[in-house]
Amino acid sequence: MAAGYVHGYSEREAARLGEQADTLAALLHAGTAYPAGSRVLEIGCGVGAQTIHLARSSPGSRITAVDRSDDSLAQARARVAAHAPGADVECYRADLFDLPFADAEFDHVFVCFVLEHLADPGQALTALRRVLRPGGTITVIEGDHGSAFFHPASTYARAAIACQVQLQSAAGGNALLGRQLQPLLAQAGYDGVVVRPRAVYADRTRPALVDGFTRHTFIAMVESVRDEALAAGLTTAGDWDRGIADLHRTAQTTGTFHYTFFKAVAVNPSSVAATGR
Repeated sequence: MAAGYVHGYSEREAARLGEQADTLAALLHAGTAYPAGSRVLEIGCGVGAQTIHLARSSPGSRITAVDRSDDSLAQARARVAAHAPGADVECYRADLFDLPFADAEFDHVFVCFVLEHLADPGQALTALRRVLRPGGTITVIEGDHGSAFFHPASTYARAAIACQVQLQSAAGGNALLGRQLQPLLAQAGYDGVVVRPRAVYADRTRPALVDGFTRHTFIAMVESVRDEALAAGLTTAGDWDRGIADLHRTAQTTGTFHYTFFKAVAVNPSSVAATGR
């Protein structure tokens, strides 16, 4: 049921994830705070980039962070120790579809930038209902590459982004998932689904966003799939390089960049839920 992680597991990608999380912390984590003593499950914690912000916004909560990669979990533990010392965070190696936890064990579930990499995100959401207590909440955050628009406009830049979208689709994921969160959660049986867009807009008056998001998050993400895009015959070296150069123009003094994330919150209505197994 899992797709490949199209961005890879390099040190560069780990750094990009950290930069993304730090740059967007106020935007994405605003409104997410759990009471002291709450049992929180973070799915797909990766290198802990989001974990530290989750812990900081909910001091006193008990966070269980899971991922399938031992290397990523080692980085997550080190990141939490360095940036959220004293936080009650435990990291476990586990698969979303075979979680080693009891029914209704958690009060809240947090899922950020995970569903876009799964072949069946709806089944994943259904499976998570088993470990979420009745009345507990789930928070899901996803991006949507179709929401990217920028100045100066460039068909080459759009083609480069499309290569990343196609490669993620070929790996079994969906880089356009953000727009689907409401129906996915509703169809998985959750109640009270509320989805709100969280837009990022960067221009020369917002240098931190230009650097942290446009350059080091979005463009860096697209740049990372160059070899795969060329190998798959999705583009030529010349067209790719022009597209990336045009994307970098959007981060210059006369450029602008816009992207939308979608944040959903929903409630597990009953103790009778499909296990997803």
